[in-house]
Amino acid sequence: MSTLKKIIKEHIRWRGQILKLAKSDLIKTYSGTALSWAWALIKPALTIAMLWFAFSFGLRSRADIGDFPFILWLIPGYISWWYMSDMLTKGSGSIRKYRYLVTKMKFPVSTIPTIVAMATLAVHIALMIIVVGIFIATGHFPDVYWLQLPIYMLFMVMFSISWGLFSSMLGAMSKDFLNFIKSISTPLFWLSGIIWDLSSVNIPALQTVLYFNPITYIVTGYRNCFVYKVWIWDQPLQLGIYAGMYVVMVLLAIWSYRKLIREIPDVL
Repeated sequence: MSTLKKIIKEHIRWRGQILKLAKSDLIKTYSGTALSWAWALIKPALTIAMLWFAFSFGLRSRADIGDFPFILWLIPGYISWWYMSDMLTKGSGSIRKYRYLVTKMKFPVSTIPTIVAMATLAVHIALMIIVVGIFIATGHFPDVYWLQLPIYMLFMVMFSISWGLFSSMLGAMSKDFLNFIKSISTPLFWLSGIIWDLSSVNIPALQTVLYFNPITYIVTGYRNCFVYKVWIWDQPLQLGIYAGMYVVMVLLAIWSYRKLIREIPDVL
């Protein structure tokens, strides 16, 4: 508990610097290009268009989901995956990226993954504004279920920050760990229900096991808001599993922080 309190206090005390560095991270990422911020939106848009074309015209195996075409079902889940996949890799390498904050300044290491999470969140919000515009343009207007979207977004960011702290501590100690994280990104994409409907799994026990993947829960949650029209409390089992996985992730983050914080400056 003392370590958790320390981490929370560091985030509160350094909140201004976290936001400034997050803004600086965005500026550095897209500076020097003619399209600037547009590149953050172009890549996911092109990927969605490619998937839509492949499944709509190539494979021809994806039917509409209720009143929603497959592309509208795909978009919310894919955009949430885009944020989490970024945090999967960028979060793991965040301490190495900002090593100067560790070795040359007295900056709280626990806040570094949060910097990356906030910078990535800004892009995610911009993408979600476009998603909302697409749904409205196609005749699917906001309803009360959309009010859950900030909750799922908060769940996603909280888990990503905890993951970032845990994985970045290990990533700072070992480049092999970073390579391992990169190697599992593609398998996670195919196992997390990004482009297939979880309800198509006819084995209840297997469905439950799949929900132990936090990515699956968030992807389904975004679709609950836009497509399925399901309240968060209507799925207590899935919510309980996600809460349990989040607690485990927080404990792992605290463990790695306490174990490695003194060694990291020397390693970097």
